[in-house]
Amino acid sequence: MTSGYRSDLMSGRHVLVTGGGSGLGLAMARRLAELGSAVTICGRRRGRLDEALQQLRSAGGPVTAVPCDVRAAEAVEACVSTAEERQGPLTGLVNNAAGNFLAFTETLGARGFDAIVRTNLYGSFHATQSVGRRWIERGTPGSVLSIVAAYAETGSAFVVPSAVSKAGVVALTRSLASEWGPHGIRLNAIAPGPIPTPGAWQRLVPDEAAEQALRATVPLGRFGTASELADLAVFLLSDLSSFVNGEVITLDGGQALASSGLFNQMARRPREELESLFEGMRPPPRDGPRSPAAE
Repeated sequence: MTSGYRSDLMSGRHVLVTGGGSGLGLAMARRLAELGSAVTICGRRRGRLDEALQQLRSAGGPVTAVPCDVRAAEAVEACVSTAEERQGPLTGLVNNAAGNFLAFTETLGARGFDAIVRTNLYGSFHATQSVGRRWIERGTPGSVLSIVAAYAETGSAFVVPSAVSKAGVVALTRSLASEWGPHGIRLNAIAPGPIPTPGAWQRLVPDEAAEQALRATVPLGRFGTASELADLAVFLLSDLSSFVNGEVITLDGGQALASSGLFNQMARRPREELESLFEGMRPPPRDGPRSPAAE
């Protein structure tokens, strides 16, 4: 899928994408490279990073990879330093590294909870603080984009560690948008709805029945694509959104809105069925003339 952006939109930029070796992170890294940005991807698995580099080198912009466990502050600091030594000062950050799994909360172990929260929340904080400190010291602007989840605002059953940590990233985004805005640093987030990706989809959508039920919750009747997310990420990292700060943009085909309205699920029923239903619910006409107030 080709982007409608100018081919040199991100020229002169250098963006670090955490968790950039696969899935949505790789899709965003590829789109940034296609539009001229230097890109550094990081992740825990060297082999996955090497595979991703082979794909990204054909996309256009210069790319490099740095193994890094974002749960450790010192590892993130070393990663940012290496990225800047190789490709110059960073101008953008995508907090994409994340973990998640379905579990009954009452049986969730402390280590499982800790692993998700440290990856999602601590990792986003470590990376954001590391690049933000540099930008403030240099007096240069920057843009941070974090990938959260629509349920960060509402909570969700069976993914409590993810919901808790993503809600924390939303608070981080909004807090620093105010604190660091005077330094020319913008922070925004995307809350994706269901977007199929290898790996994560298998862990969260276990079978065809679950996939069909999930698709039925989206008013547009389909899942999102990684390319759609990547294009929105580019917009938020570029000067096209230079006055957008502290926002969380939901990219879910209307799923969250449809789930919250009391009668929204009725929109999925056939119109003829609804017309008959509504007609049968109308109150019978009253006898005698109607009052002006009833007109």
